[in-house]
Amino acid sequence: MIPVPAGVKVWLATGNTDMRKGFPGLSLMVQETLKRDPMCGHLFVFRGRGGGLIKVNWHDGQGACLFTKKLERGRFIWP
Repeated sequence: MIPVPAGVKVWLATGNTDMRKGFPGLSLMVQETLKRDPMCGHLFVFRGRGGGLIKVNWHDGQGACLFTKKLERGRFIWP
């Protein structure tokens, strides 16, 4: 379990994202597309084209974190 502090917002990047991107590429997308600071402590969630993979970009105050979740079956519902 990863404790996320109270008051943290979750930002969904609508559409499809190139899942080959790592923390630097996703952070750049946060800055340029969402016009947010990737080091602000909020969660930024990206979904791949097939819908079975998401990546979550988060800065916990000590360093950058990149979490990945891949579904064995089904897809993430996305706006």
